[in-house]
Amino acid sequence: MPFFPILAVFGISIVMAMVGRGGGNFYVPVLVASGIQVHQAATTAQLVLFATAVSALLIYGKHKTVDWKLALVIDPPTDIMAFVGGYFAHRVSGDALKYIFAVLLIIAGLFMLRPVREQHLLGTRRFGFWPRAFGEYRYVVNLWLALPITTFTGLVAGMVGISGGSFKIPLMVLACGVPMRIAVGTSSAMVAATALMGFIGHTVGGDFNPLWSIPLAAIAAVGGFVGSKISVKTNQKGLKNIFACTTLAAAVFMAVNALLSGRVGFH
Repeated sequence: MPFFPILAVFGISIVMAMVGRGGGNFYVPVLVASGIQVHQAATTAQLVLFATAVSALLIYGKHKTVDWKLALVIDPPTDIMAFVGGYFAHRVSGDALKYIFAVLLIIAGLFMLRPVREQHLLGTRRFGFWPRAFGEYRYVVNLWLALPITTFTGLVAGMVGISGGSFKIPLMVLACGVPMRIAVGTSSAMVAATALMGFIGHTVGGDFNPLWSIPLAAIAAVGGFVGSKISVKTNQKGLKNIFACTTLAAAVFMAVNALLSGRVGFH
């Protein structure tokens, strides 16, 4: 295996673990540039995402920044659709999907650069609005917004080999009032589940390459551990800005990758 993907996966996994993202936007092009076939790259990326997130969870769980109840409610639609997206990935050209995703990533990144407004839904008892108490924090989860977004995110994420954390964190922070530190920890749990389902879907489709996947997953696990250790020592505003910048970078990276591959549409 070339040295470039090893170094790249390690560095990316550190940064992604810091902000609760997967980083498939970066992993897939890096793997393709290293010579691996695109569908195998997406499969490998999903296993790398899973390894990074599980490793990071060991730290976030220890620091009590994972809202497991929130993850268990809003993540299952993502996981189910990630499997579906991974299984049907061969039927759709990823390039058109990448352009759409790049635009959505830009929107998510720009929104995360804005100050978080104080929630005015605390105390509400309306159907579809779930009041949460987690440690010292109080917030209200808008299920009418959260569930459709996580469902759509899972489908597309499974197809292109990413985790969907780029959208789940803005959803939690901006729409549900979840503190950034809790959003990062909780997103890591959801990234792990979504990536695992996407990986299984791709593997059932016959795209598993153990010679690349297993060594890179082990390297990513170390990166996830390092990144999460840094994250718990970083202030919430800093994490939010890092997330926004990496999301915008991912959008540019994905758009350029789709442009260079030069194919838009369906097979």
